Amino acid sequence: MLKTKKKRIRLSGRDILLASLSGIMLTASFPPGKLSLLAWFALVPLLKTLDNKSPSPAFRLGLITGMAHYLTLLYWIVVVLGHYGNLNIFVSFVILILLCLYLALYPAIFSGLTTCLRGSRLDLVFMTGFWVGLEYIRSKLLTGFPWCFLGHTQYEHLYVIQIADICGVYGLSFLIILANGIIYWLLFMQNERRSSLIKWQVLIVFLIAGGTFAYAHYRLSEAGSSKMSGQSVNIVIVQGNIDQSVKWEPAYQEKTMAKYLRLTRSVLDFGPDLIVWPETALPFFFQDNVKFSPSVLSLAMESGAPLVFGSPAYKRVSGITRYYNRAYLLTPDDRPITYYDKVHLVPFGEYVPLGRFLAFVNRLVPAAGDFDVGGKVAPLKHEGLSAGILICFEVIFPELARAHARKGANILVNLTNDAWFGMTSAPYQHLSMAVFRSVENRLPTIRAANTGFSAFISPRGEIRAQSDLFTEAVLKAPVDISGSTLPFYTRYGNIFAVLLLFVSLFKIFYCLWRGKGEQE
Repeated sequence: MLKTKKKRIRLSGRDILLASLSGIMLTASFPPGKLSLLAWFALVPLLKTLDNKSPSPAFRLGLITGMAHYLTLLYWIVVVLGHYGNLNIFVSFVILILLCLYLALYPAIFSGLTTCLRGSRLDLVFMTGFWVGLEYIRSKLLTGFPWCFLGHTQYEHLYVIQIADICGVYGLSFLIILANGIIYWLLFMQNERRSSLIKWQVLIVFLIAGGTFAYAHYRLSEAGSSKMSGQSVNIVIVQGNIDQSVKWEPAYQEKTMAKYLRLTRSVLDFGPDLIVWPETALPFFFQDNVKFSPSVLSLAMESGAPLVFGSPAYKRVSGITRYYNRAYLLTPDDRPITYYDKVHLVPFGEYVPLGRFLAFVNRLVPAAGDFDVGGKVAPLKHEGLSAGILICFEVIFPELARAHARKGANILVNLTNDAWFGMTSAPYQHLSMAVFRSVENRLPTIRAANTGFSAFISPRGEIRAQSDLFTEAVLKAPVDISGSTLPFYTRYGNIFAVLLLFVSLFKIFYCLWRGKGEQE
């Protein structure tokens, strides 16, 4: 029997352009741009290229879309690695490309799986399930990287994001993929298929959309009627705008301290009940610094308000020194100092995975050395205040904010230092994801950033006040911390995404089984 070689199907230039267009439109729908509407039809060009394609070329087209998207979305990684990490520019680009190749696998797998749905009566439902399931996997695999999911594009649209307290950001991604599928079908499907679609699938989509807006109206009306009806506290955020290039120099510590003391004292007449400084606001070990630490303790007593701030810390265990990225809570009385140690560290930024084998990237780790993971997730408490602390990119992980809320937090406090990002789109993207933590748990979020964006975010996801990038700033506002009953998402987590993942896996196994049966 003669063996025949399978011919590799070449992609046309038109298909490559359309796939690339989808990737670029996806990026344009994310902040800092104001083109979030694009997300609702950004994938239509990619879906068009998948017409009559087998899984293999569809996978390659999805890979092209993914690379076009992530290279333009995450370009700022080169700034972080090159300018602040002191890596060679070539090495920085290689790391960016490798990361984008990994992330591009998700739209590639989505595209390949979508082609297996031809002839299915529920292809639109399964298609959305594939996308949401893959987003959920991305949030977990290799320590997780839930940066800029599709649903995050809608962070400014209050009537769309309210369902996050049921489904999380995955509910928004579901709606967006649903809309992309409907638009594609209406534009390109054959007439006989289109008539069937209009009869029931479009009706289902409109019912889902109507339910989403009705629920949002209920939630927003409820929030408006009870506005500031409970316990209110005056909160001050101090944004020091410390240059990252000199932040860790011992000679600059005195200027850093003087700036934070001056800015904080400028708003003491506001009568703050809580003062918040950013991540590593104190670029020294607060626990044993005899020169500057007493000034911080004195400020807490002078202000009469608890002070939350970031500082590196260490412990000596069995002769080994372990370092932590820590947030302290100082009270204006003699109560013991409490703290929270960061539990989800940044790979290659705060620790080096397999450090023995990857010693050449040790320079990316801050001067204090490799950080260790904190022991537990628990709010920091003072009288009626219970602050769930999220340090830096911990805010992009919904499970951490949810854990704080389940343990009694009545406010979320995000301390961050986005100076690493420079003047890029990353600070805008980072802020957009913090909005969802408020909606998911119906808690206010206080965001203190070294160079911006500092912000007050309401439980319904509204950014009530926001600082500018790379400026000194002091924000002050009364915040309602009375809270409410735990929303569905806080109680049950990502049940929606997990359900769609299982539905997707069932469909994949069914398609494989059916394909095997047809071959036999």
